[in-house]
Formats: sequence, C-alpha cells, structure tokens
Amino acid sequence: MGLSAAATPRGPRPPAAPPRIGVFGGAFDPPHDAHVALARAAIAQLQLDRLHIVPTGDAWHKVRPLSPGVHRLAMCRLAFAELPQVVVDERELRRDGPTYTIDTLRELQAENPGAELFLQIGADQALSFHSWRQPEAILRIATLSIAVRPHGTATAGAFNPDDPLPGLAVEGASVRLLKLPAMPHSATEVRRRVAAGLSADHLVPAPVAGYIAEHHLYQNPR
Repeated sequence: MGLSAAATPRGPRPPAAPPRIGVFGGAFDPPHDAHVALARAAIAQLQLDRLHIVPTGDAWHKVRPLSPGVHRLAMCRLAFAELPQVVVDERELRRDGPTYTIDTLRELQAENPGAELFLQIGADQALSFHSWRQPEAILRIATLSIAVRPHGTATAGAFNPDDPLPGLAVEGASVRLLKLPAMPHSATEVRRRVAAGLSADHLVPAPVAGYIAEHHLYQNPR
C-alpha cells in the first residue's frame, strides 16, 4: 500500500505557526523558466516563508559531468533573484564527496528547530524516489511536495497521484501535489540548443541567457 497525496494546504496560517521552509535541489545546469515556475508554485501553494535553492555538488545519480559549481551557483542567483523568499544555498557545492538530500535536510532541521520542511521534487523524480538514499528517513523529516504538470506529458501519464511513491509507506509521512503550468522546458533542451548554435532565450530567464553567452557555456554537447 503506497502513500496517498493530498491537495496543497490553503487558507490563512495561524500567527504563531512554525516557519515553513522549502528545499528545491537539482543540478540547475542551467536553471530555466520551469524551475522558476516551480519555485513560485511552491512558495504560493505551500505558503513557504523561505525556499532554499540547492545546486547539487557531486551528483551520485548523474551520468554526465556537470558544469562547474561556480557557474551553476551564479546562474541560480540570477534566475531566482526576483523571488524574495528564495535563498540560494551552496552547502552541497561545499560538501566533499557525493551529495545526498537526506544530509541537507538533516542540516536544515538542526539549523531551524521546530520549522516545517518541504522538499520539492518533480513527478519524474517521484517515480525513482525509492532509489534515493534513505527515502524513508526523508519522509520522516520533510513533507514531500511533488510538482505535477498537466496531463498530456510523458511524466504526467506515468505518475499516479493516488500512489505517488509506489512501494513506500512511512507512518506519518505527508505528500502534497503542486500544480504547475504546461511548460515542456528542460535543461537538456537548453544545452542542446546552445550547442547547436540555436537560441534558448525563450527557455531561460534573460539574465541566465546573458550569463550563458558571456561565459560560453554549453558550446560542446554533453
């Protein structure tokens, strides 16, 4: 029996409610418009007080080499600059060895006693969540908020909101769904277009497009 996903909470929060802190990690190679849309959705629908954008360091699950962390960090700061609730968090870039979400969540839990933690992931990541390091421990620490795009995309067709984490059942765990607009953006497509000499300006925030051009990123396909 898997977990069931609930609608995102709505309505005013009590004045003395504990702070709500979101965590949105990823390669951000580069950050694109759909990443920004997910951040906006998480802040609004989960009523987050703060959202940590966490560029990954040594990503254990990536088969291709990532761009240097200094570039991904800089692009994140540009991409999310208009969201005052966002904190671009470089802790995983400073961490030696493979970076795991559970370690980041435990650090944030220790730094923010009593806060409610919300981990933002995409529906595609939910399908492989069972393979993450200590997924049950993640579910005990944070509410998992899964960004679901409208029906019609490949991921939306494979994802089952009635059983969002197949094979996982953790007592007391909470899963929420985030509604996203239909945005078929991907970092892979951005890199492909830039490597082919095509414009990707319609896929990334303007400051990120400028940074990519200035630093000649993604000139060679990976």
